[in-house]
Amino acid sequence: MQLAHMTWLEVEARLKAGAAVMVPVGSTEQHGPMGMIGTDTICAEAVALRAADLRDAIVAPALAYTPAPFNTAFPGTVSMPEDLFQAHATAVFRGLLAQGFSGVFIVNGHGANLAPLQRAAQALDPERVAIRSWWEPQEVNEMRKDLYGVWEGMHATPSEVAITQALLGELPAGEAAKPPQKLSPAFIKAHAGDKHGPPQEHRAEFPDGRVGSHSALANPQDGARLLQAAARGICEAFLAFSALAAGRGA
Repeated sequence: MQLAHMTWLEVEARLKAGAAVMVPVGSTEQHGPMGMIGTDTICAEAVALRAADLRDAIVAPALAYTPAPFNTAFPGTVSMPEDLFQAHATAVFRGLLAQGFSGVFIVNGHGANLAPLQRAAQALDPERVAIRSWWEPQEVNEMRKDLYGVWEGMHATPSEVAITQALLGELPAGEAAKPPQKLSPAFIKAHAGDKHGPPQEHRAEFPDGRVGSHSALANPQDGARLLQAAARGICEAFLAFSALAAGRGA
């Protein structure tokens, strides 16, 4: 159930019942030669909506403009300064809590969001604001490893591209048909959370936009499986969180 499609009377009834709310958070940035600009938001929102359908939960409108400064040398990327994103996200979550939602459960789709989202949660109430990335459930991680191995990479991953294909169809592979540069374990560790360099340097190092991710391995069938697994895992985490949040609000 989408908050944007509800009436205030419907929301009021759900608030009286102690409802928590999901908030998808993505990005607006390049995702390589065959990945959609809105990939992170598309994935986060789709997982949240599928998870919500499993338990008739509520999903708020997605936050789509987030920090991605390293990708601004690629056309189509719109990066929100981290401090402004944190302030905006904090205001949105505070507003949802003030309306009476028992808790805010963030479904994240972009690594660079994590640090500012964690600070936002701490500034509010970390027991009432939870953050889970759609790829975190164990079943999803195992599936990503089995399907793609080291070619999952870090950006424009075949798993996220596959989910967008399942939802919106395939784009031509183009340059992505060729394997990208492989990443070393040391590089992956040093750049976790999208800790990449200045825009022009980042584009020079990864000229087609992929960061160790072989996007062309994606297909819609695997995307549908990944989406289902992610929805199940996120739904379980949301149910556990909402039960605790409802208890704290009692």
